[in-house]
Amino acid sequence: MKLSIQGGGSLEVSDDAFGAKFNEALIHQVVTAYMAGGRAGTKAQKTRAEVRGGGRKPFKQKGTGRARAGTTRGPIWVGGGRAFAAKPRDYTQKVNRKMYTAALRSVFSELVRQDRLVVVDAIEMAKPKTKNLVTYLQGFNLDRVLILVDKGPVAEGHENLRLSARNLPSVEVLDVTQLNPVSLVRFEKILATSAAVKAVSERLS
Repeated sequence: MKLSIQGGGSLEVSDDAFGAKFNEALIHQVVTAYMAGGRAGTKAQKTRAEVRGGGRKPFKQKGTGRARAGTTRGPIWVGGGRAFAAKPRDYTQKVNRKMYTAALRSVFSELVRQDRLVVVDAIEMAKPKTKNLVTYLQGFNLDRVLILVDKGPVAEGHENLRLSARNLPSVEVLDVTQLNPVSLVRFEKILATSAAVKAVSERLS
């Protein structure tokens, strides 16, 4: 299939990568797994057995009018241990490579069908200037956008582009090696260079 390039011309891409059916359940599973994999899972709390102190009975068993107590480190005491204490755990979910690739194909194909993928020959920034990038994006009527560039050697223009976008909370710059499903579904539109689209096509074919 062919994708039109802004400013004229077209780009031949793989039907497998940009013409797949939309699979919402698969995309949801892959996005959930990706986000779960980013969780640290390091939260830790102490149980009553791990809290320091509490070895002595706080007061005698009878005659005080209070409920009997054998330690001051139970969950109902201030300074006591936590009932059902959180422990470090692994949140990762298994998603095989075929599922991950199929989800990316589904997302890119839906972006093409909804005209949310904007392709340009190149994005050149002479210097790192946020105002210039905002003006450039306004020319395509883009506000909340993911900018996708090709990897290759880190060109000066790409580095300037990253520096120009870092103060814009609604703009993210990624190269094709950093591509992930969360960024793809987070933004309303994708602005990609033709080289990046070609790299994605080769990767997902």
